[in-house]
Amino acid sequence: VNGIYETRGTVGSAYKGIIDKSDFMVNTVDCIYTRISVNGINLDISACDITDFRRELDLRTGVLTRSFVWNIDANTSVEFTFERFLSMPRCNFGGQRIVWKIISGKANAAICAGLDFSRLHQMSRTNYWNTENAYAEGNCVSIKGMTKTSGQTLYASAVFSAYGKGNADDAKKPFIEYEFEGGGSLERVFMVSKTDEAIPRDVAYDMLKEESAQWWRRQWETSDIVIEGDDAQQQGIRFGIFQMHQTMHTGGHSAVFGAKGLTGEAYNGNTFWDTEVYCLPFYLYNNPEAAKTIMRFRYDTLGRAKERAAMLDCQGAFYPIATISGRECCDMWQHASLQLQASTAVAYAIQKYTQITGDDSFLKECGMEILVEVCRMLASRGAFDPVTGEYGFYGVMGPDEFQVMVNHNAYTNFVAKKTLEYTVDTLRQTKTNPIFAPTDEEIADWTNKASRMKILYDDETKLFEQHEGYYHLPHVDVASIPVTDFPLYSHWSYDRIYRNDMLKQPDVLMFMLMYAEEFTSEQFKANYDFYEPRCIHESSLSPSVHSIIAAKLGLTDEAYRFFEFGSRMDLDNYNRNTREGLHSTSIAGSWMNIVYGFGGLTVRDGVPAFTTSLPSAWKSLSFNVLFRGRLINVNIAHGESRLKLCRGEPIAVELNGKMVSLS
Repeated sequence: VNGIYETRGTVGSAYKGIIDKSDFMVNTVDCIYTRISVNGINLDISACDITDFRRELDLRTGVLTRSFVWNIDANTSVEFTFERFLSMPRCNFGGQRIVWKIISGKANAAICAGLDFSRLHQMSRTNYWNTENAYAEGNCVSIKGMTKTSGQTLYASAVFSAYGKGNADDAKKPFIEYEFEGGGSLERVFMVSKTDEAIPRDVAYDMLKEESAQWWRRQWETSDIVIEGDDAQQQGIRFGIFQMHQTMHTGGHSAVFGAKGLTGEAYNGNTFWDTEVYCLPFYLYNNPEAAKTIMRFRYDTLGRAKERAAMLDCQGAFYPIATISGRECCDMWQHASLQLQASTAVAYAIQKYTQITGDDSFLKECGMEILVEVCRMLASRGAFDPVTGEYGFYGVMGPDEFQVMVNHNAYTNFVAKKTLEYTVDTLRQTKTNPIFAPTDEEIADWTNKASRMKILYDDETKLFEQHEGYYHLPHVDVASIPVTDFPLYSHWSYDRIYRNDMLKQPDVLMFMLMYAEEFTSEQFKANYDFYEPRCIHESSLSPSVHSIIAAKLGLTDEAYRFFEFGSRMDLDNYNRNTREGLHSTSIAGSWMNIVYGFGGLTVRDGVPAFTTSLPSAWKSLSFNVLFRGRLINVNIAHGESRLKLCRGEPIAVELNGKMVSLS
């Protein structure tokens, strides 16, 4: 459940700024706890004689169906069909239906169905819940759970379509016992909530299911991507879109977007800087209310970001590199204390939300305060070069993460410069004077530091040096590293990784993509040619960035090779770790691959611009984007591209270098 976490202590340190406790997403209640027996034999599909097994996820309606035939003995066979879904319009509801049909023989079924708070957290083999008020009577079960350390409360309840015998003897597992002769069915509607509330009487299974299916039908009209000529990638991108909406789809509250979404325990449910840079664009162009939900989490945890800044001897707000609660949850100091990109990513998100949606309400109500506090941090964290007089950041780690304690990381300096400039410009336009407003002296200081920011760029080569001294690092031929050495974190000593010019993931290319409208094709080509061979793509975030830039450079088939890795990473279990949860930010990167890469979308001076390309293996590509209340369809084929305004007021756009008017 989004926002439900537990707290544990970490190894202490006498050094200031290193955390002494961490928070992590915790498994909550199993709302479809079910045990089945027929003729006194327990159903266990790993041990029983099962045939005709089929499991199907209907992406169009959001319903998961599983069916099989259980051959109980030589004379008796029963067909079972299970279906379940999570409601999209009522985000704390879901439903399950079990149907069984006698194929041969005679069968009496016994079913125990209820709620289970006894599930273990797999990574620690521990249960983190205390429970009370377990209830099971008639056709209703309910229970209250409390996390043992963080003290968070979660209520769960379920209503069944039939009455049975209640059993609440187990304090963590109330259930109803049913007995049926012959075939039959059983339905349940379940609800989880952070407040104690009953399931309304009018919320029935079929109504809830149809209501949710309608939500999906409407959403696919906006979000669908159609690839003609490549069934594998068509399935992959639709699977990714489905997972993005399942993870976050509603506004009106604050919610963290974890690196694995809500699909697994890896990364502890923490959100990272890539939430705003990789994931937010999907929601900005598909569901702006969900985008606002992500940003609202950052505003609601601004106080903890200010506390973190003080721990690191900075003013303003220093956002954690990994968090589920607003506190820093990473106990590796080189990441938690040296990476500024979470803070600048939050500022970047505010700018992009305002630019793409045209809605400045979040900026006025929450965003300006965040921007001011982030700028205060940037102005106190950096320093001036005593020789050149330029401003920049010392002792940092950029997005690459294979270079630690470096000076003047190009990403850090460039994005900080853009953050300072955007904040100053926005302050001048809004002309408000709230309690957090900076003084004239502060604004002058930010303007000065932005103008004198040290950007390591060579006009002749068109290259940005990743950080001061990067060109002097020993070179490693990435192609020469034996495949048995990967992943490097498991096979190389930690410090060996830092002693060369090898990259884990894009750094210079990352900020160039974020501000793509500011760079020429010559600059993209020079930096892509230089940095791509040095990147080992140890991170699942890496392929999409390289693919998008390859598409911009006309290297369409090379872009496709990068793309196909990311879009099916979890479906095909490329990294052999899908069991730990889906790569949510990589999924979002695959969507960006389509829209920013093959669609070539950038926004220049408030005008959406498309520069299109198409992999040779595809016949056509179609996708939609929401932009300031307009729904624009982009259709790309070999030799032609077409735009269509599906909804909203007329708008001027750019297509392959030409201005056109859509009406």
